[in-house]
Amino acid sequence: MSVIERIQGEVQSHPIVLFMKGTPQFPMCGFSSRTVQALKAAGAKGFHSVNVLEDPEIRASLPRFSNWPTFPQLFINGELIGGCDITLELHDSGELARMVADAQGD
Repeated sequence: MSVIERIQGEVQSHPIVLFMKGTPQFPMCGFSSRTVQALKAAGAKGFHSVNVLEDPEIRASLPRFSNWPTFPQLFINGELIGGCDITLELHDSGELARMVADAQGD
């Protein structure tokens, strides 16, 4: 299985996927930390995360897959939402909570 197929599998297997540096419990960069906080504040319960620092292939290939150069990268229902700034804007507007509720079937 290619790394692109692995990424596609992650994105399709979980309603909410965050490709981040570190883990939700131990984020390894401020952007990843703020994105996790916004997701939790928006009501995301058990979102799936992928630590790109532990998988150099995914870290190298994800920007080509998503056409997004930086981390973290948030996918909801298989669609790239964006990085930290976009996630925080969506949270501030209340839109992130709606997207999370839809993805979780709340």
